[in-house]
Amino acid sequence: MSVQEVCLFGDSIARGVILDAQGAYKPIKECFASLAAKELGIALINKARFGCTITKGREIIEHFLDRIGTEARRLAFLEFGGNDCDFRWDQISADPKAEHLPATTPEHFSRMYGEVIQQLRKKGLRPVLMTLPPLDAERYFAWFTRTGLDQKAILGWLGDVQFIYRWHESYSSAIWEIGETWQVPVADIRKAFLEQRNYSRFLCRDGIHPNAEGHQLITSEIIKFAKEHQEKVA
Repeated sequence: MSVQEVCLFGDSIARGVILDAQGAYKPIKECFASLAAKELGIALINKARFGCTITKGREIIEHFLDRIGTEARRLAFLEFGGNDCDFRWDQISADPKAEHLPATTPEHFSRMYGEVIQQLRKKGLRPVLMTLPPLDAERYFAWFTRTGLDQKAILGWLGDVQFIYRWHESYSSAIWEIGETWQVPVADIRKAFLEQRNYSRFLCRDGIHPNAEGHQLITSEIIKFAKEHQEKVA
């Protein structure tokens, strides 16, 4: 791979945040980004942030682009969607009969992603999109309701707990559509998890963040992607 430097924009997964045994979120040194960069022999600029949506990510990207010149051999990996599709569960718990929207609606998500791709290209960066690792709906439901939210009320609004998985999956599918629309390569992280007999063992107790083994799995997929797409991203 002839690219010497890669930028990474995204949320806590891209940042390498996991849930430790005490139930606290913390970054790990051997996250997929640092492991893949070391294996591929490239410099990494990691601008991912905990809780980041595509809207916040765009602000970070714009600030970053304002400070750099055109870099002909720089890639930009983008990992967004996990926070965009999430809901305010406390509000749903309090009033399940009201209308509740995700942090970023699907339409806004796709539009903003397209605008980010255009901004990166104007600066000479070549974007690469990443699909979302699958979540464990039951484990995630138990996690975000653990502080006393009304599980019955939230389940009544959801219909069934697996709606969480299906809704999350729809944003990962949208990433494929965005990639096709803008002719941007997509690293299929999700597939690497779903090929496992029990992908949940690669997730933390919260059911949504990959654990250390999960990061190893993502690393393997990124390295595989890089080798298979040398001509497209070099």
